[in-house]
Amino acid sequence: MIHASSASRVTRLTEYGPPPFLVEQVHLTVHLDVDPVLVQARLAIRRNPVATPTPDLLLDGQELEMVALRLDGREPAAGSWMIDAAGNLLLRQVPDRFILEVENRIHPARNTSLEGLYLSNGRFCTQCEAEGFRKITWYLDRPDVLARFTVTLVAPCRGYPVLLANGNRIAQGLLEGERHYATWEDPFPKPSYLFAMVAGDLAQISGEFTTRSGRRVALHFYTEAENADRCDHALSALKKAMAWDEIRFGREYDLDVYMIVAVNDFNMGAMENKGLNIFNSQYVLAKPSTATDEDFQAIESVIAHEYFHNWTGNRITCRDWFQLSLKEGLTVFRDQEFSADILSRGVQRIKDVRLLRTVQFAEDSGPTAHPVQPDTYIEINNFYTTTIYNKGAEVVRMLHTLLGEADFRRGMDLYFARHDGQAVTVDDFVRAMEEASQRDFSQFRLWYRQAGTPIVRAAMEYSVTTGMTTLTLSQETAPTPGQPDKKPLHIPVRVALLGTTGEHLPLQDNHSAPAPLEMVLELREARQAFHFVGQAGLEQRPVVSILRGFSAPVRLEMARTDAELAFLWARDTDPFNRWDAGQELLERWLFRWIGQYRQESRPSLVGDGALRAAFLATLNDPGLDPAMRALALTLPGEKYVLDRMEQANPDVVHAVREFLRRDLAEHLAPDLLRLYQRMVVETTGADGLAAETTGANGHHDESPLAAGRRALKNMALATLAAADQPEWYRLCEQQYHASHNMTDRMAALNVLVQAGATQAEAVLDDFYQQWRDDFLVTNKWLTLQASAPLAETFERVLALTRHPVFNPNNPNRVRALIGGFANGNPYCFHHPSGQGYRFLGEWIMRLDRSNSQIAARLLTPFNRWRFFEPGRSERMREVLQQIAEQATLSRDVGEMVGKILA
Repeated sequence: MIHASSASRVTRLTEYGPPPFLVEQVHLTVHLDVDPVLVQARLAIRRNPVATPTPDLLLDGQELEMVALRLDGREPAAGSWMIDAAGNLLLRQVPDRFILEVENRIHPARNTSLEGLYLSNGRFCTQCEAEGFRKITWYLDRPDVLARFTVTLVAPCRGYPVLLANGNRIAQGLLEGERHYATWEDPFPKPSYLFAMVAGDLAQISGEFTTRSGRRVALHFYTEAENADRCDHALSALKKAMAWDEIRFGREYDLDVYMIVAVNDFNMGAMENKGLNIFNSQYVLAKPSTATDEDFQAIESVIAHEYFHNWTGNRITCRDWFQLSLKEGLTVFRDQEFSADILSRGVQRIKDVRLLRTVQFAEDSGPTAHPVQPDTYIEINNFYTTTIYNKGAEVVRMLHTLLGEADFRRGMDLYFARHDGQAVTVDDFVRAMEEASQRDFSQFRLWYRQAGTPIVRAAMEYSVTTGMTTLTLSQETAPTPGQPDKKPLHIPVRVALLGTTGEHLPLQDNHSAPAPLEMVLELREARQAFHFVGQAGLEQRPVVSILRGFSAPVRLEMARTDAELAFLWARDTDPFNRWDAGQELLERWLFRWIGQYRQESRPSLVGDGALRAAFLATLNDPGLDPAMRALALTLPGEKYVLDRMEQANPDVVHAVREFLRRDLAEHLAPDLLRLYQRMVVETTGADGLAAETTGANGHHDESPLAAGRRALKNMALATLAAADQPEWYRLCEQQYHASHNMTDRMAALNVLVQAGATQAEAVLDDFYQQWRDDFLVTNKWLTLQASAPLAETFERVLALTRHPVFNPNNPNRVRALIGGFANGNPYCFHHPSGQGYRFLGEWIMRLDRSNSQIAARLLTPFNRWRFFEPGRSERMREVLQQIAEQATLSRDVGEMVGKILA
């Protein structure tokens, strides 16, 4: 049971009503020169004519100290206002239109929740999404109240030379007592969750972008002075994103300045506040010696994501928090498309789907499953999930697949034109797509309302006499919490038929002329058959390439032989399906071995001629993107395999996966070594490892091709080392010491640490001594140790929680160490003794008292506790019950643990 203190009111979509009052103008003055901070708010408020009339005004507030209150310049009469037990301000019998002036005090230095206004390394910054503004001043803190903000910041000159807020700066100057001020005006109405301010001693790194219409926009990045040399990549990424959005979606930036501030203490990845984005420093700061290729690519993606929010989130925002995917799912789709265009479309698609399958599919099949558009919540912070973001993006992508680029763009243009400056709903977005394309998406809307991952079953029949191919598709979605009965969805299934050499066969369906080589089938019913007229007399039946590009977020079930999968792995022209066929084949072998784990001997996978040939075909295909080859030769992860089991046993999964890695290393060692040596030359030049990876300008080559070559090289090194031979560990040690970029150094170090090689301790210590003062690099150092699948890892993690570098009040540190162990090390976290579960439970209860958002997100590894073998399942349940029975429990953790145990 959940302790009564954690019970909170459920918010329901069906109960939504327009706000009874609207705020037209906000004048905010924040005095950072006093402790506690003094906030003066002047609000122009009017009654909302379309809302249900109410005589009283209730303003949201939390942890605020009242100093003064005036209504139209006068103190309200005694008894006409009150602050309730939750901290909200109630004003009785207010007029239809009035000016409300409030002065209140807040304590940013004590704000460990990192919501509202808080201190990070002595600098003031804010995080107001979803409901943080109420920790700054009393307000109608909901997304459908849009107001124009003018903000004045007052602070000492010393220590706070930089004063930033949303919009354009309209005034600044000096004050008495070595103080100064800056006033910012945002001309665009916005909800309070998009408010931002920053004050501190920060270095400014500047650039400029000229829009398509000729407007010059100043670009400013702010960070610590010692990190000023790490912003060039982020600045370049921002310019790329601005140019891309103009071309792809016709969207120009609309202010005179665009600012990004990097901070180390942040609950999220980044925040799209209008004109003043606040970023977790790991998504801004990078240079080759401190950041990996994955870091560089993540920065490009997140920079683009927050910039794209300017139109899909800011100019058009959510009516209510049930519409969260309206901005997040749509913007994830946009940033995925951006990354696909500047990197590799096939590789990007694989990475996106891999995340979806590993995290979101598990979420969809567990106790916290919810629709893309939820219908209830207790704490909105708990709905910043992969379902809202990543599945939401897949729903938008399906609309794009069904409509094609031209009609989808017309729908986007209509959406922007119709709803600019408004707070709208998911249905408004879909309606714009319908009207622009003259299509009916009534059934498609179920993707937003129905939780769970559909299973699509496919069967193909072929007549050698007539050449007729029949593809029969059926769909089924399992019950999820609160939704026992599921309706058929509208599912786009992209298909092609391949001949014996991989050539495309025409898909003649008696309706299309000329016959296409690829087609999007629209599965709308529980079961449908699709017929294609082929060429009579083909010697062999065609091979179907189905769900190309992962055209829908479903689990595909189809009876295919190992030979068919090997054929697709080697010859499919669709990059995603080529990768997916190899993964299914490897997954199939993993489960075969899991099923016979207790046998003394197991068959060799790579010793099989056909499978060896499939491996080598990908390994040595010079025409295939190097990054694609690296992905195609990487085994399915342990967490993904565990989530596919009804009674998961992490010990068996780990042992079998390691056996397969060793089998690969032993049978393909000569080929892997040749590949590694070839990639060394291609990534470092003829001088070998001692040379720096260079591009045409003599600097580190960050191009997708160079990054792909490094990924392929390091995949080959990691696979070789799985043979557990000293020579390969020596090669890792050589690469570590000779490399000048973090990608290659981390790859070599990771192999040594994960294997527990004799060199690991010395190299780990060398790494720490070199980077001990670097916040982001030491996060990598923590995660590296926490994720090692070794017997001694748990004791090491315990020791690291007492290490000087670890700070439990910093979300990045917690994610690196505690999250790195619980989410990134299933073998050790799921130790049969339950020690990992108790460790995580203790940290969740501890963090719930200081930062409940982070505490709630740490519950994720417990989501599928019922699907493990009985011993582990019971131990997880015991820890969850202990958390649930705490005398005081936040809404964040209370809601999550209640759902997990239900």
